[in-house]
Amino acid sequence: MQTEEHLLPTTALEVQAPVCQEEEYELVYHKPETMVDVSMHYCPGCAHSLVHKLIMEVVEDMDIQEKTIGIAPVGCSVFAYDYMNIDMQEAAHGRACAVATAIKRLMPEKYVFTYQGDGDLAAIGIAETLHAINRGENILIVFMNNAVYGMTSGQMAPTTLAGMKTTTSPDGRDTSFYGSPIKVAELMAQLPGAFYVTRQAVNSANAVRRTKKALQHAFQYQQLHKGTCLVEIIGNCPSNWKMTPLEASKFIDEEMVKTFPLGDIKLPRAEDLKNIREEN
Repeated sequence: MQTEEHLLPTTALEVQAPVCQEEEYELVYHKPETMVDVSMHYCPGCAHSLVHKLIMEVVEDMDIQEKTIGIAPVGCSVFAYDYMNIDMQEAAHGRACAVATAIKRLMPEKYVFTYQGDGDLAAIGIAETLHAINRGENILIVFMNNAVYGMTSGQMAPTTLAGMKTTTSPDGRDTSFYGSPIKVAELMAQLPGAFYVTRQAVNSANAVRRTKKALQHAFQYQQLHKGTCLVEIIGNCPSNWKMTPLEASKFIDEEMVKTFPLGDIKLPRAEDLKNIREEN
């Protein structure tokens, strides 16, 4: 028995491509050209990558890429030279300020900064840091404080909070045995060679903006040859804190700032800023 096959008529569906309206858009963000276009090795949620970006944004904004030299010592930031598209110099563990002193004295026209963690600066390098600031070396010290030795699995650092658990203080830091956390910014601000000392953070949008402004001031102040600038930055370390990035950001607000309050600690005098010029 034959059956008729009834086929539905085919219809060509013509779809009109959307027409883009010509509008003016405002560029609100771009990756600074002063950064190398590569993926970073830092753990998810780590503050280092963000601070790298802020420093390089300031360098780009001030148009000083060819005039800037960074010093990266040992620690999580040891590979900073892979990401910052400027002249970089490696330093032995804790010796960044000593290396920066030599570079700045040989090339005083350059903008010189160190990028150091708390294990590097506050432990093995505390002497170099203190004496460089006491001499008033005309450099910027960027100090990343996340309260642990980040690169070597989270041991207790000089900045570890009282009661905070680390791999070498599993029961929490006992201040009667280990001493209290060192407040680096307050300590260094007492030295006559310290020109500008501030402590900021990067765990919120507002905090990030304040940190960038502090870094910009610190770079500009090198024009004055008045002394050392120290920008301490409270950063999160989710991997060693055993927290999610969100939990780590809350930990800064709820615990870290109790020991390390944010804000300017030593500001330049108004008369010292008369000769500063904008470079952009």
